[in-house]
Amino acid sequence: MPNPKRKHTPHRRDSRRSANSKLAMPNSSKCSNCGAAKQPHRVCPECGFYNGKLIVPRKVKKTAKDNQQQEASK
Repeated sequence: MPNPKRKHTPHRRDSRRSANSKLAMPNSSKCSNCGAAKQPHRVCPECGFYNGKLIVPRKVKKTAKDNQQQEASK
């Protein structure tokens, strides 16, 4: 069986191997509610809408002022 006369450099070897490993960008579509970029057939991560309906309500962060009002009302 024939053998190579010269050793291929690591750059040449790695360039050949990396040519097939490039990842394709996933498709994106526009949210019909807020206009943000989202993956097709998935809930919008910005507003939580899918197909014109609210699926996942957005979480509202509580502030220190809200916590004080809740404690005062107890």
